Amino acid sequence: MIRNVSIPLLATALLLAVPHPALADLKFCNASQSRVGVAIGYQDADGWATEGWWNIASQACETILKGALPSRFIYVHAVDYDRGGEWAGSNFMCSADKSFAIRGVQDCPKRGYKRTGFFEVDTGEAQEWTVRLTDPDNKEANGQ
Repeated sequence: MIRNVSIPLLATALLLAVPHPALADLKFCNASQSRVGVAIGYQDADGWATEGWWNIASQACETILKGALPSRFIYVHAVDYDRGGEWAGSNFMCSADKSFAIRGVQDCPKRGYKRTGFFEVDTGEAQEWTVRLTDPDNKEANGQ
């Protein structure tokens, strides 16, 4: 099962910008009933990068990156470990099955990586951002 994320859903249900000058972090909150694995992608001064996997328990939050966000756009791919499925998108980047930090998004299979779909998060250049992953059938958590 693939969980497609639409832009309106992202804007209303999955994301929460929290500007705070003293703290600047990228945080993920798992509001689903399952354990999830999270991978991120971004473009910084050295080019494109993808990193993963952070494991987040059900109903828990984790800080993925400490400090200022590396770029305005963060790309996310998450996997539901307990029930299957994923939060994915149409922005393809490199990933791996185990913990990874990969530079570049081209020729993933030729370089021994998976070509994986990530969804885009526009942080609006906020210094701190929280991404909230929810169950697709949870109308309350999805703002419906």
